[in-house]
Amino acid sequence: MALDRQYQKQLLEMLANCYPKSYYDHEYFNKMSAEEEHLYAANMMYLEEHGLANASIQMSLDGRYGFGSPKITARGLDFLADDGGLSAILGVVTIKLHEETLLQLIGDKIDQSDLPLPEKKKWTDALRSLPAESIKHLTMKLLDKGLENLPAVLPVIQTYLQSYLK
Repeated sequence: MALDRQYQKQLLEMLANCYPKSYYDHEYFNKMSAEEEHLYAANMMYLEEHGLANASIQMSLDGRYGFGSPKITARGLDFLADDGGLSAILGVVTIKLHEETLLQLIGDKIDQSDLPLPEKKKWTDALRSLPAESIKHLTMKLLDKGLENLPAVLPVIQTYLQSYLK
């Protein structure tokens, strides 16, 4: 496989050094061997597919490459930045849970509890009769309670993260 992380970083740094202009060094492209052309093309196309650079590569019918003037993108500059650049600031994730979803999650926990069946029904019926503002308030209380008990759930978090990282 022609993909090379170190080479990709070198390419991005080369493009970053001439930003906001595109990069073009006629000699750089002309002195490449066929292997070097393939390595360059594969890695630049990969960077382009990830939105880190505009590769400006064309391929002719005979399989030869035509190199234009590549340019790093804002995402590429942010990738190189130690702090993640503006992407780290602008990349805030908003999680929205609809009322029905919250009711389902809480109701499922009531159903899974050790309460007698009549009690479960009583509490799930009461839950379903709550107005939206009360559901929001209950959800905030549950979140607060969960954060208060963070040490108790830390092993669950660790187990999940370990399985995710495998």
